[in-house]
Amino acid sequence: MSRTGGGESAVVLERVTKRYGGHIAVDEVSLAIARGSVHGFIGPNGAGKTSTLRMIMHITLPDAGRVTVLGRPAGRETSQQVGYLPEERGLYPKMRVGALIEYLGQLKGRTRAELKPRIDAWLDRMGLLAWKQKRCQELSKGMQQKVQFIATVVHDPELILLDEPFSGLDPLNAEVLIGIVEEWKRAGKTVIFSTHVMEHAEKLCDAVFMIVRGRKVLDGTLESIRARHREEIVDVEGDGPRERLAQAPGVIRCAGDGGRYELLLRPGADPQELLRHVAGGFRVHRFEVRTPRLHDLFVQLAGDAAQPTSAGGE
Repeated sequence: MSRTGGGESAVVLERVTKRYGGHIAVDEVSLAIARGSVHGFIGPNGAGKTSTLRMIMHITLPDAGRVTVLGRPAGRETSQQVGYLPEERGLYPKMRVGALIEYLGQLKGRTRAELKPRIDAWLDRMGLLAWKQKRCQELSKGMQQKVQFIATVVHDPELILLDEPFSGLDPLNAEVLIGIVEEWKRAGKTVIFSTHVMEHAEKLCDAVFMIVRGRKVLDGTLESIRARHREEIVDVEGDGPRERLAQAPGVIRCAGDGGRYELLLRPGADPQELLRHVAGGFRVHRFEVRTPRLHDLFVQLAGDAAQPTSAGGE
Protein backbone atom coordinates (compact mmCIF):
# COMPACT_ATOMS: atom_id res chain seq x y z
CA MET A 1 0.00 0.00 0.00
CA SER A 2 1.13 3.54 -0.63
CA ARG A 3 1.96 5.76 2.32
CA THR A 4 -0.91 8.05 3.28
CA GLY A 5 -0.39 11.45 1.69
CA GLY A 6 2.47 10.15 -0.50
CA GLY A 7 2.91 11.05 -4.13
CA GLU A 8 2.37 7.45 -5.18
CA SER A 9 -1.25 7.43 -4.06
CA ALA A 10 -4.08 7.98 -6.51
CA VAL A 11 -6.63 8.32 -3.69
CA VAL A 12 -6.12 9.06 0.00
CA LEU A 13 -8.85 9.07 2.65
CA GLU A 14 -7.87 10.43 6.05
CA ARG A 15 -10.27 9.66 8.93
CA VAL A 16 -13.27 10.21 6.66
CA THR A 17 -16.76 10.09 8.19
CA LYS A 18 -20.13 10.39 6.44
CA ARG A 19 -23.48 10.57 8.24
CA TYR A 20 -27.04 10.46 6.90
CA GLY A 21 -29.24 11.73 9.69
CA GLY A 22 -28.48 9.56 12.69
CA HIS A 23 -26.85 6.83 10.60
CA ILE A 24 -23.06 6.70 10.24
CA ALA A 25 -22.44 5.32 6.75
CA VAL A 26 -18.64 5.70 6.84
CA ASP A 27 -16.88 5.83 10.20
CA GLU A 28 -13.40 7.41 10.36
CA VAL A 29 -12.02 5.45 7.41
CA SER A 30 -8.41 5.99 6.36
CA LEU A 31 -7.24 4.44 3.11
CA ALA A 32 -4.54 4.88 0.44
CA ILE A 33 -4.98 3.60 -3.11
CA ALA A 34 -1.69 3.14 -4.98
CA ARG A 35 -1.40 4.65 -8.45
CA GLY A 36 -1.52 2.00 -11.14
CA SER A 37 -3.26 -0.55 -8.92
CA VAL A 38 -6.57 -2.38 -9.18
CA HIS A 39 -8.25 -2.04 -5.79
CA GLY A 40 -11.37 -3.94 -4.75
CA PHE A 41 -14.00 -2.55 -2.38
CA ILE A 42 -15.91 -5.39 -0.73
CA GLY A 43 -18.46 -5.58 2.05
CA PRO A 44 -22.11 -6.42 2.77
CA ASN A 45 -24.97 -4.38 1.32
CA GLY A 46 -25.24 -1.07 3.13
CA ALA A 47 -21.71 -1.31 4.51
CA GLY A 48 -20.58 2.07 3.11
CA LYS A 49 -18.89 1.15 -0.20
CA THR A 50 -21.00 3.42 -2.41
CA SER A 51 -20.85 6.28 0.09
CA THR A 52 -17.06 6.05 -0.02
CA LEU A 53 -16.97 6.07 -3.82
CA ARG A 54 -19.32 9.05 -3.96
CA MET A 55 -17.04 11.04 -1.65
CA ILE A 56 -14.06 10.22 -3.87
CA MET A 57 -16.10 11.58 -6.79
CA HIS A 58 -17.07 14.69 -4.75
CA ILE A 59 -20.74 13.88 -5.34
CA THR A 60 -21.22 13.96 -1.58
CA LEU A 61 -18.93 15.64 0.94
CA PRO A 62 -17.52 14.03 4.08
CA ASP A 63 -18.76 15.31 7.42
CA ALA A 64 -15.24 14.90 8.79
CA GLY A 65 -11.84 14.01 7.39
CA ARG A 66 -10.16 14.68 4.07
CA VAL A 67 -10.27 13.09 0.61
CA THR A 68 -7.38 13.58 -1.83
CA VAL A 69 -7.66 12.47 -5.46
CA LEU A 70 -4.71 12.42 -7.87
CA GLY A 71 -2.71 14.60 -5.53
CA ARG A 72 -5.36 17.29 -4.96
CA PRO A 73 -8.36 17.76 -2.68
CA ALA A 74 -11.41 16.01 -4.16
CA GLY A 75 -13.47 18.50 -6.13
CA ARG A 76 -14.79 19.46 -9.54
CA GLU A 77 -11.31 19.54 -11.10
CA THR A 78 -10.38 16.06 -9.95
CA SER A 79 -13.74 14.60 -10.99
CA GLN A 80 -12.94 15.60 -14.60
CA GLN A 81 -10.07 13.11 -14.53
CA VAL A 82 -12.17 10.29 -13.10
CA GLY A 83 -14.53 7.87 -14.80
CA TYR A 84 -17.37 6.79 -12.50
CA LEU A 85 -19.89 4.03 -13.20
CA PRO A 86 -22.54 4.25 -10.46
CA GLU A 87 -24.47 1.26 -9.21
CA GLU A 88 -27.71 2.98 -10.19
CA ARG A 89 -27.82 2.63 -13.97
CA GLY A 90 -29.52 5.31 -16.05
CA LEU A 91 -29.39 6.92 -19.49
CA TYR A 92 -31.33 9.61 -21.32
CA PRO A 93 -33.81 7.27 -23.03
CA LYS A 94 -34.59 9.40 -26.09
CA MET A 95 -30.98 10.27 -26.96
CA ARG A 96 -29.19 8.25 -29.61
CA VAL A 97 -26.37 6.06 -28.36
CA GLY A 98 -23.49 7.77 -30.17
CA ALA A 99 -24.75 11.27 -29.38
CA LEU A 100 -25.19 10.42 -25.69
CA ILE A 101 -21.65 9.08 -25.31
CA GLU A 102 -20.29 12.12 -27.16
CA TYR A 103 -22.25 14.50 -24.95
CA LEU A 104 -21.03 12.88 -21.74
CA GLY A 105 -17.46 12.80 -23.04
CA GLN A 106 -17.63 16.53 -23.81
CA LEU A 107 -18.81 17.18 -20.25
CA LYS A 108 -15.49 15.63 -19.19
CA GLY A 109 -13.56 18.13 -21.29
CA ARG A 110 -12.93 16.15 -24.50
CA THR A 111 -13.54 17.58 -27.97
CA ARG A 112 -15.80 16.04 -30.58
CA ALA A 113 -12.74 15.28 -32.73
CA GLU A 114 -11.07 13.43 -29.85
CA LEU A 115 -14.20 11.47 -29.00
CA LYS A 116 -15.35 10.30 -32.45
CA PRO A 117 -12.74 7.55 -33.00
CA ARG A 118 -12.91 6.49 -29.38
CA ILE A 119 -16.68 6.13 -29.47
CA ASP A 120 -16.58 3.94 -32.59
CA ALA A 121 -13.76 1.82 -31.19
CA TRP A 122 -15.54 1.22 -27.89
CA LEU A 123 -18.92 0.52 -29.52
CA ASP A 124 -17.24 -1.98 -31.84
CA ARG A 125 -15.48 -3.69 -28.95
CA MET A 126 -18.68 -3.99 -26.94
CA GLY A 127 -20.67 -5.27 -29.93
CA LEU A 128 -22.81 -2.14 -30.20
CA LEU A 129 -21.53 -0.37 -33.32
CA ALA A 130 -24.67 -1.28 -35.26
CA TRP A 131 -26.72 0.38 -32.51
CA LYS A 132 -24.92 3.72 -32.60
CA GLN A 133 -27.87 5.61 -34.12
CA LYS A 134 -30.54 3.85 -32.06
CA ARG A 135 -32.24 5.60 -29.18
CA CYS A 136 -31.18 4.34 -25.77
CA GLN A 137 -34.73 3.26 -24.95
CA GLU A 138 -34.58 0.76 -27.85
CA LEU A 139 -31.69 -1.13 -26.24
CA SER A 140 -31.98 -4.04 -23.86
CA LYS A 141 -31.01 -3.51 -20.23
CA GLY A 142 -27.68 -5.24 -20.77
CA MET A 143 -26.92 -3.10 -23.82
CA GLN A 144 -27.76 0.05 -21.89
CA GLN A 145 -25.36 -1.01 -19.17
CA LYS A 146 -22.59 -1.40 -21.76
CA VAL A 147 -23.37 2.05 -23.18
CA GLN A 148 -23.08 3.55 -19.70
CA PHE A 149 -19.77 1.77 -19.23
CA ILE A 150 -18.45 3.23 -22.50
CA ALA A 151 -19.59 6.70 -21.44
CA THR A 152 -17.67 6.19 -18.17
CA VAL A 153 -14.32 5.57 -19.86
CA VAL A 154 -14.51 7.23 -23.30
CA HIS A 155 -12.64 10.33 -22.06
CA ASP A 156 -9.66 8.11 -21.07
CA PRO A 157 -9.71 8.95 -17.33
CA GLU A 158 -6.66 8.60 -15.08
CA LEU A 159 -8.77 6.96 -12.36
CA ILE A 160 -11.72 4.64 -12.95
CA LEU A 161 -14.38 3.90 -10.30
CA LEU A 162 -16.80 1.06 -11.00
CA ASP A 163 -19.61 0.40 -8.52
CA GLU A 164 -20.82 -3.20 -8.90
CA PRO A 165 -19.85 -3.27 -12.61
CA PHE A 166 -20.65 -6.98 -13.06
CA SER A 167 -24.19 -6.69 -11.73
CA GLY A 168 -26.70 -7.54 -14.44
CA LEU A 169 -24.12 -8.71 -16.99
CA ASP A 170 -24.41 -12.17 -18.52
CA PRO A 171 -21.32 -14.41 -18.19
CA LEU A 172 -20.06 -13.56 -21.69
CA ASN A 173 -20.16 -9.79 -21.13
CA ALA A 174 -18.72 -10.21 -17.64
CA GLU A 175 -15.71 -11.91 -19.25
CA VAL A 176 -15.37 -9.00 -21.70
CA LEU A 177 -15.30 -6.57 -18.77
CA ILE A 178 -12.79 -8.73 -16.90
CA GLY A 179 -10.56 -8.63 -19.99
CA ILE A 180 -10.78 -4.82 -20.12
CA VAL A 181 -9.85 -4.46 -16.44
CA GLU A 182 -6.91 -6.83 -16.99
CA GLU A 183 -5.76 -4.62 -19.89
CA TRP A 184 -5.99 -1.51 -17.71
CA LYS A 185 -4.00 -3.33 -15.05
CA ARG A 186 -1.20 -4.11 -17.52
CA ALA A 187 -1.29 -0.52 -18.78
CA GLY A 188 -0.90 0.87 -15.24
CA LYS A 189 -4.36 2.45 -14.92
CA THR A 190 -5.75 2.97 -11.43
CA VAL A 191 -9.06 1.13 -11.03
CA ILE A 192 -11.33 0.89 -7.99
CA PHE A 193 -14.33 -1.39 -8.19
CA SER A 194 -16.82 -2.61 -5.66
CA THR A 195 -18.14 -6.13 -5.95
CA HIS A 196 -19.98 -8.89 -4.13
CA VAL A 197 -18.27 -11.51 -6.28
CA MET A 198 -15.19 -12.61 -4.38
CA GLU A 199 -13.78 -14.54 -7.34
CA HIS A 200 -13.62 -11.32 -9.37
CA ALA A 201 -11.83 -9.52 -6.55
CA GLU A 202 -9.27 -12.32 -6.16
CA LYS A 203 -8.67 -12.56 -9.90
CA LEU A 204 -8.36 -8.86 -10.71
CA CYS A 205 -7.25 -6.97 -7.62
CA ASP A 206 -3.80 -6.06 -6.36
CA ALA A 207 -5.32 -4.98 -3.05
CA VAL A 208 -8.65 -5.15 -1.23
CA PHE A 209 -10.49 -2.84 1.16
CA MET A 210 -13.36 -4.31 3.17
CA ILE A 211 -15.89 -2.22 5.05
CA VAL A 212 -18.55 -3.52 7.46
CA ARG A 213 -21.11 -1.20 9.08
CA GLY A 214 -19.05 1.80 8.01
CA ARG A 215 -15.81 0.56 9.58
CA LYS A 216 -12.69 -0.65 7.79
CA VAL A 217 -12.04 -4.27 8.75
CA LEU A 218 -9.59 -5.35 6.03
CA ASP A 219 -7.10 -3.40 3.93
CA GLY A 220 -3.98 -4.45 2.05
CA THR A 221 -2.54 -6.39 -0.85
CA LEU A 222 -3.88 -9.88 -1.35
CA GLU A 223 -0.45 -11.25 -0.43
CA SER A 224 -0.33 -9.32 2.86
CA ILE A 225 -3.91 -10.32 3.70
CA ARG A 226 -3.13 -14.00 3.16
CA ALA A 227 0.01 -13.64 5.29
CA ARG A 228 -2.03 -12.15 8.17
CA HIS A 229 -4.74 -14.82 7.97
CA ARG A 230 -2.86 -18.08 8.13
CA GLU A 231 -5.69 -20.16 9.52
CA GLU A 232 -6.32 -23.32 7.56
CA ILE A 233 -9.63 -24.41 6.07
CA VAL A 234 -10.54 -28.09 5.84
CA ASP A 235 -13.25 -29.22 3.43
CA VAL A 236 -14.82 -32.49 4.54
CA GLU A 237 -17.33 -34.67 2.73
CA GLY A 238 -18.74 -37.77 4.30
CA ASP A 239 -21.37 -39.42 6.47
CA GLY A 240 -21.71 -38.99 10.20
CA PRO A 241 -22.85 -36.61 12.92
CA ARG A 242 -22.03 -32.93 12.38
CA GLU A 243 -21.11 -32.68 16.06
CA ARG A 244 -18.16 -35.00 15.42
CA LEU A 245 -16.68 -32.26 13.26
CA ALA A 246 -17.80 -29.22 15.23
CA GLN A 247 -16.32 -30.58 18.47
CA ALA A 248 -13.07 -31.84 16.94
CA PRO A 249 -9.76 -30.55 18.37
CA GLY A 250 -8.57 -27.33 16.77
CA VAL A 251 -11.88 -26.47 15.06
CA ILE A 252 -13.03 -22.86 15.50
CA ARG A 253 -16.04 -23.01 13.20
CA CYS A 254 -17.98 -25.71 11.38
CA ALA A 255 -20.20 -24.64 8.47
CA GLY A 256 -22.32 -26.70 6.12
CA ASP A 257 -24.65 -29.68 6.27
CA GLY A 258 -25.89 -32.56 4.14
CA GLY A 259 -22.54 -34.32 4.10
CA ARG A 260 -20.43 -31.32 3.02
CA TYR A 261 -18.69 -29.26 5.67
CA GLU A 262 -16.12 -26.48 5.92
CA LEU A 263 -13.99 -26.35 9.07
CA LEU A 264 -11.92 -23.37 10.17
CA LEU A 265 -8.89 -24.41 12.23
CA ARG A 266 -7.17 -22.27 14.84
CA PRO A 267 -3.56 -21.31 14.04
CA GLY A 268 -1.18 -24.17 14.80
CA ALA A 269 -3.85 -26.87 14.80
CA ASP A 270 -2.71 -30.18 13.27
CA PRO A 271 -4.93 -31.31 10.36
CA GLN A 272 -3.66 -34.89 10.77
CA GLU A 273 -4.88 -34.95 14.38
CA LEU A 274 -8.22 -33.64 13.15
CA LEU A 275 -8.39 -36.38 10.51
CA ARG A 276 -7.72 -39.09 13.09
CA HIS A 277 -10.46 -37.70 15.34
CA VAL A 278 -12.99 -37.36 12.53
CA ALA A 279 -12.29 -40.85 11.13
CA GLY A 280 -13.11 -42.35 14.53
CA GLY A 281 -16.81 -41.61 14.12
CA PHE A 282 -17.31 -40.24 10.61
CA ARG A 283 -17.08 -41.97 7.22
CA VAL A 284 -14.81 -39.62 5.26
CA HIS A 285 -15.13 -39.41 1.46
CA ARG A 286 -13.01 -36.29 1.02
CA PHE A 287 -10.66 -34.39 3.34
CA GLU A 288 -8.90 -31.37 1.82
CA VAL A 289 -6.74 -28.80 3.62
CA ARG A 290 -6.40 -25.34 2.02
CA THR A 291 -5.60 -21.73 2.90
CA PRO A 292 -8.53 -19.30 3.28
CA ARG A 293 -9.96 -17.72 0.15
CA LEU A 294 -11.26 -14.16 0.10
CA HIS A 295 -14.76 -15.63 0.33
CA ASP A 296 -13.83 -17.30 3.63
CA LEU A 297 -12.44 -14.04 5.05
CA PHE A 298 -15.57 -12.17 3.91
CA VAL A 299 -17.83 -14.57 5.81
CA GLN A 300 -15.56 -14.53 8.85
CA LEU A 301 -15.27 -10.74 9.05
CA ALA A 302 -18.79 -9.79 7.96
CA GLY A 303 -20.40 -12.24 10.37
CA ASP A 304 -24.16 -12.22 10.13
CA ALA A 305 -24.26 -8.88 8.26
CA ALA A 306 -24.47 -10.54 4.85
CA GLN A 307 -23.34 -13.41 2.70
CA PRO A 308 -21.41 -12.82 -0.56
CA THR A 309 -22.59 -14.26 -3.84
CA SER A 310 -20.52 -16.60 -5.95
CA ALA A 311 -19.53 -15.72 -9.49
CA GLY A 312 -22.45 -15.27 -11.81
CA GLY A 313 -25.06 -13.83 -9.49
CA GLU A 314 -25.97 -11.04 -7.16
